[in-house]
Amino acid sequence: MESAATMEFLPVVAAPGVSRDFLVVSIHDVAPSNRELVDEMITILGHRGVRVCSLLVVPDYHHQGLFTKDPQFVSWLRDLELDGHEAVIHGYFHERPRRREESLRDRFLTRFYTHHEGEFYDLDYEEALRRITNARDEFRSAGLTPRGFVAPAWLLGEEAERAARDAELEYTTRLHKVCDLRSGEEFAARSIVYSVRAGWRRALSRAWNAPLFGLLQSSPLLRISIHPPDYSHPPIWRQIMDLIEATAGSRTTTTYQDWIAEQRLRRGV
Repeated sequence: MESAATMEFLPVVAAPGVSRDFLVVSIHDVAPSNRELVDEMITILGHRGVRVCSLLVVPDYHHQGLFTKDPQFVSWLRDLELDGHEAVIHGYFHERPRRREESLRDRFLTRFYTHHEGEFYDLDYEEALRRITNARDEFRSAGLTPRGFVAPAWLLGEEAERAARDAELEYTTRLHKVCDLRSGEEFAARSIVYSVRAGWRRALSRAWNAPLFGLLQSSPLLRISIHPPDYSHPPIWRQIMDLIEATAGSRTTTTYQDWIAEQRLRRGV
């Protein structure tokens, strides 16, 4: 039996004549400490034609304090939802302590690929379910309607993905795909993302993402994932703006929740 939340999960269908290819711009690591910066980014993106974004909100970013304790932040998120933006559950603390006896692969993914932020990389089912359901309930108590769960750095273990499904979240994303947690269907969709922690990472990101953007032109869904520090590096931010401008007229901006809902509608799910 479908929950009330599931039954209310309806798509915003593109109007006739609007491109059937889509662009999702997501802003990651949204928290009270960066609200003003993210708000400025949303305004600039709006001027470039990105009418809606998926905002990946961390409930208690690096233990700085639960976002529901900040009334201004909650009110801001509610207003953004009313404007068509989406609030997505993005981990809980967005950090992962080092483990003893980690494999080389574990160390690479959790220390080099991401800087100790792969929170849901290897959480067991019970702890993952506890954090996700707590986040879901906190979002709802704040008057928000979370549909998706995205793990920090897209590092989502199998047990944590099962927990997200059992918590009745509708979808998740990974670096290379978007996953409908209700149907189990997966959609190939590589995200463009930047790493700005060092100069060589910034240079490599720009050099990699320019041709990657060209390769992704045939994809029905283009994803551009932005982190607040990207805005502080003008060459990175300029490239992001250039990529977005290059999609003008060829793609319709949407959110993950609306894109998933439209795929279900097309398939009669």
